[in-house]
Amino acid sequence: MSERLTRQEIYDRIRATSRDEFILSEMIKLGFWQSDEDQPKVTEQLIRREGELHRELNELTQKQRRYDNQQAMLADMRKARMEAAKKRRIETKEKNEQKRKDKAEQWKKTQQSTIVYLGEAVSGNLNDTLADTAKLTQFGLPHFEDALGLANAMNMSLGKLRFLAYNRKVSTTTHYKRFYLAKKSGGKRLISAPMPKLKEAQYWILENILYKLKSTDSAHGFVPQRSILTNARNHIGQDVVINVDLKDFFPSIDYKRIKGLFAKLGYSQQIASVLALICSEPDVDIVDIDRKTYYVASTERKLPQGAPTSPAITNLICYKLDHRFEGIAQKFNFRYSRYADDITFSAKGEGAKLAGQVLWAVRQVIEDEGFQIHPDKLAVMRKGSQHAVTGIVVNEKPGIDRKELHRFRALLHQIELTGTEGKSWRNGVNLENSMRGYANFVTMVKPEQGNKFKAQLDRIFGIRTKSQSLPVVETSIIPPAIQATPPKPENNEKPWWEII
Repeated sequence: MSERLTRQEIYDRIRATSRDEFILSEMIKLGFWQSDEDQPKVTEQLIRREGELHRELNELTQKQRRYDNQQAMLADMRKARMEAAKKRRIETKEKNEQKRKDKAEQWKKTQQSTIVYLGEAVSGNLNDTLADTAKLTQFGLPHFEDALGLANAMNMSLGKLRFLAYNRKVSTTTHYKRFYLAKKSGGKRLISAPMPKLKEAQYWILENILYKLKSTDSAHGFVPQRSILTNARNHIGQDVVINVDLKDFFPSIDYKRIKGLFAKLGYSQQIASVLALICSEPDVDIVDIDRKTYYVASTERKLPQGAPTSPAITNLICYKLDHRFEGIAQKFNFRYSRYADDITFSAKGEGAKLAGQVLWAVRQVIEDEGFQIHPDKLAVMRKGSQHAVTGIVVNEKPGIDRKELHRFRALLHQIELTGTEGKSWRNGVNLENSMRGYANFVTMVKPEQGNKFKAQLDRIFGIRTKSQSLPVVETSIIPPAIQATPPKPENNEKPWWEII
């Protein structure tokens, strides 16, 4: 007896063939299908053919379903992929945003602890914080671990130190007030006076680093207890005096040279860079665009005239130059001294005949040290002519040019008669400032005569209180000795370099 089919198996057989074909096969199997006239009208062959067609139709239907399902599946897959991609984009965006925030926070922390960038062309080796402590100790200079240590020593934040030292090619702010002063010899001199915050930092460098280093005995400019008078006394009563002036003295000392000076003292590349940037400044063009002022650097950074650190830096940079000149002077039996960019050699007796050789040797040293001689200010004064060193006559004893004294007396007399209208002295912008400056110069060389001049000026312009008698001075009027930069006075009276 054949095994009975379950209901599910019957359904499966019908779906696989057809209902009639399944019935036919079961009837044949059970013996109910007879080949006689009483059998059903639908023949066996037709039923089987119908089953075949039904199976083919099922296969086609399944294929169609699979195709439809494949399109739907592809659509679903595309949709899923798009959703997944969108999700990944959102996650990536959030991740990148978090990275940006973390990086910004890390950068903020880094900026609070160190300096890694100070502008174009000056940021190399800022990560080098290795100092030569032996040299620093030898020179008695303070040691700083890094820029943060320097900022702490200067009693300012690292951000403020970075702001003062940052090198900007184009900026909307400036750390200097620039103006021109008339020169005694004619023309104008650009003065770059630092703003209060920068000036405070420069004074700290001056007093805590630069003033701790001894200048050569030949240097008299910008050295405490020395002046144009001490400089001139070296050359009194000589048979020949050679005056050499260096052209563009301060501007010829650029940022790299200043940085090299601090590095040679033992400071790390990072500290040397920061100190050099604070003590240097480029020339700028002032451009107004859309009611906004821009300061565009027109030169490389260099030593500005007007910064309190500039004179001391020049003396240190000229340390080797002074020793080489001292060697020349010793070789040819000459005397040598230097006041800023004014170089003086003098000799007496047989040595005076060697002035040409001395001058040739001086030229070689000046060029080798990276400076240039001012062609209009080279003078060889021989016996029988007036010898003047930094404005002081030195033929027999320190004195002042008589013709200039006569002109000054004449000017005082004219002012007392007709007033100050239309009067000037040494191309000065302010008559009173110019004349008081010259009177101070005379007082330094000839105190009695200078005090008479000052008393006469007080009568002409009226006696002023101390606070009122501190006008803006002019470098064309004040002699170099008065322009020196000694340490800050302890009282409240402002020295000339702060007034400028």
